[in-house]
Amino acid sequence: MLWGTFSWTALGPIVMVEETMKAPNYVNIIADQLHPYMAFVFPIGNGILQQDNAPCHKARIVLEWFEEHTDEFHLMSWPPNSPDLNPMEHIWDVMEWQLKAQTPPCPNISNFA
Repeated sequence: MLWGTFSWTALGPIVMVEETMKAPNYVNIIADQLHPYMAFVFPIGNGILQQDNAPCHKARIVLEWFEEHTDEFHLMSWPPNSPDLNPMEHIWDVMEWQLKAQTPPCPNISNFA
């Protein structure tokens, strides 16, 4: 699985997640990857993070982390069952089509193990 982020200004990091995304993994990603990215892209703390209602996004430890950093960026309220509004899904789709169109085909990550 991959985790990624972007803004109108810049593409953010892409993180390979080798297991099911659980709240502790997600807190590590937002602390180590998202937080520095948001500080760089929105240095005056006016960034708004949009995430969906995945269980790890709604976990208590994740929401507490965001409360501790509310002065640095804000968490957008997300309506339930609204996958069409998630722009990241469209980016993953474009990336998948581009990878499938590559010649020679892009190797699977497991080939490098």
